[in-house]
Amino acid sequence: MDSSDCQRNQARQIWQAGVNAVDPRKLVQNSISLTETDLIISGHQFPLSKLGRILVVGAGKAGATMAAGFEAAMPEQILNEKVSGWVNIPADCNRPLKKIHLHPARPPGVNEPTREAVQGTREILRLVSSLAANDLCVVLVSGGGSALLPAPVPEITLEDKIEITRKLSQAGATIEELNTVRSSLSLVKAGGLLRACQSQKMITLIISDVIGDPLDIIASGPTICSGNRIDQARKILAHYIPGQIPSRVRDYLEKQKQKPTESDCGEDIHNLADVEHVILGNNATAVQAASVRAGELGYQVCSLGSDNTGTARETGIGLIEKMREIIQQGDTENPVCLIGGGESTVSIDPRIKPGKGGRKQEVALAALNEMAGAAPPEILLLAAGTDGEDGPTDAAGAFADGETLKRARQLKLDPRDYLQRHDSYHFFQQCDSLLITGPTGTNVMDLAVVLKK
Repeated sequence: MDSSDCQRNQARQIWQAGVNAVDPRKLVQNSISLTETDLIISGHQFPLSKLGRILVVGAGKAGATMAAGFEAAMPEQILNEKVSGWVNIPADCNRPLKKIHLHPARPPGVNEPTREAVQGTREILRLVSSLAANDLCVVLVSGGGSALLPAPVPEITLEDKIEITRKLSQAGATIEELNTVRSSLSLVKAGGLLRACQSQKMITLIISDVIGDPLDIIASGPTICSGNRIDQARKILAHYIPGQIPSRVRDYLEKQKQKPTESDCGEDIHNLADVEHVILGNNATAVQAASVRAGELGYQVCSLGSDNTGTARETGIGLIEKMREIIQQGDTENPVCLIGGGESTVSIDPRIKPGKGGRKQEVALAALNEMAGAAPPEILLLAAGTDGEDGPTDAAGAFADGETLKRARQLKLDPRDYLQRHDSYHFFQQCDSLLITGPTGTNVMDLAVVLKK
């Protein structure tokens, strides 16, 4: 193995350590225990003598592995006698389970709502509305849940929601802004699932893919009543896509803006007395584990934390500039590892027909373009999504290093040209520098690893 292969291997090990730390099956299974009298989930006790059915519902890229972890934690008798469920997942994450039905709600690499997802969401709403007061509703929520749990209000169509989401994404809207708009157009988001539930006990287990872990934003908060957000949605749409709002969406929001703003679920809550929310894992968990692995490999670690935002181009350039600062300071002769977590955005000029790629591949391409100037050749950057998916591609992300630059020059590929056309996938594909892992079964935003020998 030459030095470039060795460095790529180490970067992947560091990234993988972060992904492994947020393994949904382990996180869910380890959060559950039973005594002779109680079912205990993340410290919350549910007396078995008073417990009827246990319904498990949810949606997200980690849904299949979270559901598998729940089943693994249940004793055989309780699993067979009490547990049932329905969870919407990406099709390539499907697996056989005993009692919880996994519903393929979208094809691989298509992070948009589909008719299959709508059908699955309607079934989830039907199931929670059939619960009795003494039943327990367990909700599994993870990144990607917004697209996998769609239920448009009757006044608009699924196609309207898809169009709005695409336009906002291309205009550079953040995940918080996207989910605010989607919540305003949904029957299930912003507490809709909670309002439909007839049980008096609910616990939501969450693997967060949003900076700061805001409960109302993760998967658009199906069990968090965040009140009327129509005004916020209208302002976001007016800022990013003025004059491009579908007429049905515009008319619906105009009618809804007259309704009073509420801070809770009010009388729609059906006497639901016990609602708990638990964050099982997040990007900070992954960054910490990745930092530990980098230290084990002999690197001096500099962590940028898990709340890094900005455009993909700014992020890629910033990571290389930060590593240059560390090198110029010259306060260490040891290998250095820079680790940053968070989520960037990509803004696309509507006059440009974009190529193929994702935000992490664009981070890597921007970094490579910066490295082509003055960065030492021993620097390597790996930027990849913890879910194994980056945009509508089969790659998790990409490597930017001296070997990538060498291959690009041999093939006469100009990174600036591909960056301008947002065609990072085809650039890195030709340079044999994509990271392809397949779905990881989890999702806690992205990780970037920068190494200096």
